[in-house]
Amino acid sequence: MRPVPPVLLLALLAVDAGNILPGAAGVENRGQKVWAREGSSTLLPCYLSPRKRGKSRKQLSDRTSVLWKRHGASAPQELHVVLEVEYTGLRKTALPMRPRVSVLDSALRNGNFSLRINPVRSDDAGLYEAQVTYNTEVRSCQVELGVVTVTLNPPRLVVENEPLLLSCNSSHRASLVETCWFHNGRPVLNSGTFCSLHGALYILRPTVSDSGSWHCQLRYADNEIVSATHSLQILGFDGPTNPVVYAAAGSAVDLPCTLNYLPSAFGIRVVKAHWSHFAGGHLQNWSILQNQSNRSFPLHLPVVGPVDAGRYCCTVAVGNKMLSRDVTLAVITVTPGIQGPVSEGSHLLLTCSLTHPQGHEHFQWKHLSSASAGKKLTVATSHNLKDSRVQTGPTLEIPQVSQKDVGIWECSVYGPEGRLGSVEYGLQITGAQVSSSPTIFSGQVTFGLMLTLFFLLMVCVLALGLQKRARLPASFPALERIVAVTVPKETEENQKQTIQQTEC
Repeated sequence: MRPVPPVLLLALLAVDAGNILPGAAGVENRGQKVWAREGSSTLLPCYLSPRKRGKSRKQLSDRTSVLWKRHGASAPQELHVVLEVEYTGLRKTALPMRPRVSVLDSALRNGNFSLRINPVRSDDAGLYEAQVTYNTEVRSCQVELGVVTVTLNPPRLVVENEPLLLSCNSSHRASLVETCWFHNGRPVLNSGTFCSLHGALYILRPTVSDSGSWHCQLRYADNEIVSATHSLQILGFDGPTNPVVYAAAGSAVDLPCTLNYLPSAFGIRVVKAHWSHFAGGHLQNWSILQNQSNRSFPLHLPVVGPVDAGRYCCTVAVGNKMLSRDVTLAVITVTPGIQGPVSEGSHLLLTCSLTHPQGHEHFQWKHLSSASAGKKLTVATSHNLKDSRVQTGPTLEIPQVSQKDVGIWECSVYGPEGRLGSVEYGLQITGAQVSSSPTIFSGQVTFGLMLTLFFLLMVCVLALGLQKRARLPASFPALERIVAVTVPKETEENQKQTIQQTEC
């Protein structure tokens, strides 16, 4: 593709192209041309040089008038009045261009007689001439206006996935040699998405990413190069093409459905949105009605579970156009290997699973908090996770459950873009703690135990004494009395019973 000099782009309009030329006969200068895009605003320049302005601005403004005329397209000799400003300030405008042409009064006093046309139409193309009268002199300037037209089909509201045709042409009479298209400054080549033919560009399935600046460049046989820029707005959805929302089982979730532009920007006042979900052989439907001040139509699900996972379809009606987007809900769940209470010392497996995986997810387990007697669980933050344990993979294995494992375990799902979602599991174990007895009850148990030991000791002493008595000779009555004295009174009855059993 042949590079285009900057001076030959839309800036071809050469600001000084309409400088007033000397001579009362009005010297023509047909080589100067201004290019403007249809629908835009343009300025046909016409200035009085400072050397010709005289000694004071007052002399120029008091007796100065300007008359803009347009040469006929079929008969260039015919001149049609466009705008006339008399020195008295009276203005006369041709009816077809009355609301679209103007000159600035403040600029007239400074020698600026440029004609502004807003907006430009395709039939405005042609040769324009200005006659300026000041004092006793008459000067004139000529400017040719060329119009570049960029058209869309469909003309107004362009939505994604609807075929679009961009056309570019101009009022130049020479033969068209080449048409080039640029999107955001980059050349557009023929592909499965774009097709350029005879100055037109076909976009088979436009997306939101195709919005932006589209620049067409036309090259003619006489080496004239004309270009124009069009800002294209494509109505679609914000975010990725097929979004996936990750949510923990038992949590609430909002499925997104947001337009990239307000409907009011396209003159649409009321927008209707419809959600649908097919699950378990049944089709669920939700309807949402919004006004022009909103472009978001989320679907709120208060509690989700694995049965709620799957594909949801959001359809938005904007005028007579329909836009649809699929949203996938992926639910994260935790399944413990032990059903019911978990005993201390048992082997535990926690499995983190995901419905509708996309193939790029990975899992990470983290111990967020622990439990202490009489205190609530406290969730760890990024500042107090220094001592927390982190494990990767969908399965968390705890060989022997202990008190340090009690608390909240978090399973997070990560993807290339970062953390996608998480689910929490609260681990409680049985037999982890034994309640301590009150102090008074503990003292009673200790006293009873000591008393029992004392009686057992005395029985042993008594039995030992009886054995020795049986071995003593009769000549030792005093010793027998001594032994009898050492036995407590409360055990005398037991002693007699013991002696009788021994004699027997």
